[in-house]
Amino acid sequence: MIHNVPEPDISPDFTIEDIHKIRAWNYERLKDATKEERIEDVRKRASEGFAQIEALRASGGSKAKKIVLAISGTPAARL
Repeated sequence: MIHNVPEPDISPDFTIEDIHKIRAWNYERLKDATKEERIEDVRKRASEGFAQIEALRASGGSKAKKIVLAISGTPAARL
């Protein structure tokens, strides 16, 4: 079972503390989930994330480029 836990507040600077909050939140959500539920959750959230990236790309915003760089780990200087 996936628990309905409110998402943590993330700072605009995205610090190490934010990473700890996200990890704790994710643990609380999924601690009683079956393997199948975890896989389904990851696929659903990944699909939503990719849809958001595509929407940003379609709008031509530079924010989309920053998100893609953050996900891929590519330094901005290489683009």
